[in-house]
Amino acid sequence: MIGDDAAMLDIVSSANVACGFHAGDPEIMARTFALARDRGVAVGAHPGFPDLWGFGRRKLPFSTGEIERLVAYQIGAAQALSAYAGHPIRYVKPHGALSNMAIADAQIAQAICRAVRAVDDRLVYLAPACTYQERCAREAGLETRAEVFADRAYMADGSLMPRNLAGAVLSDIEAVVERALRMVREGAIETPDGAAIPTPVDSLCVHGDSPAAVAMAFALRQRFEREGIAVRGFV
Repeated sequence: MIGDDAAMLDIVSSANVACGFHAGDPEIMARTFALARDRGVAVGAHPGFPDLWGFGRRKLPFSTGEIERLVAYQIGAAQALSAYAGHPIRYVKPHGALSNMAIADAQIAQAICRAVRAVDDRLVYLAPACTYQERCAREAGLETRAEVFADRAYMADGSLMPRNLAGAVLSDIEAVVERALRMVREGAIETPDGAAIPTPVDSLCVHGDSPAAVAMAFALRQRFEREGIAVRGFV
C-alpha cells in the first residue's frame, strides 16, 4: 500500500482503487473497498499496466487488443472484490502511463472504452478533461465525467506536463488550493501561460502516493467547504 489510504478516505468523496497490476492485491483491494463503504466514499476501478516496479508509470508496448483485455481483466477483479466487500465499484479511471497514452492516442482510448462497455456499460468513465479519453468515452455512449488534476501542472495545450519535467508535480499546498478553486469556479483548465481551456469539472484528482497528499486533500476540502462548494461523489 502506498500512502495513507485510510486517512485519504476520511477526506475524499471518491477513490480510485488499483486492481493488482500496478499496485494492490486481493487483501488490499477488499480492505480498501470496505473502508470506503464505511465512510460513504464512491469507489472505482483504476486499471494500469502490469508494472509493479514502476507503479504503472512506464510505457509498455502492448497492442490495443492486449490493452482491451488487460483493462477488462482488472475491471472484473475490482467488481469481484468490491462486491465481496459489499460496496460495488461505480466507475473506471485508467492509471499512469496507460492513461497518458490514451490521452493522446484515440485507438488506445477506444480500446479502453470497448473493455468498459464489454464488462459493464453501466460503469461511469472518469476521463481527464479535454482528451481523447473523454471524447472516445462519450462517443462510445458511456456515462462520462471530466476530471482535472489539483496536484499536476498542465501544458499550454491542456495536456498534463510529463512527470520528468521540473514542476510537473505540484506540492505547494496553498498554491494548489488557489488554482483548484479557480479551475472549479471558472470551469476551465488553467495553463502555465495564463490561458483557460473551458471544460466541465466533475472531479478533482489528488494522487494518494504524493508525500503531501493527505494534507493537500484536507486543505482542498476545507477551503471548498468554506467557499460554499459542496464536495460529493460524481456518481
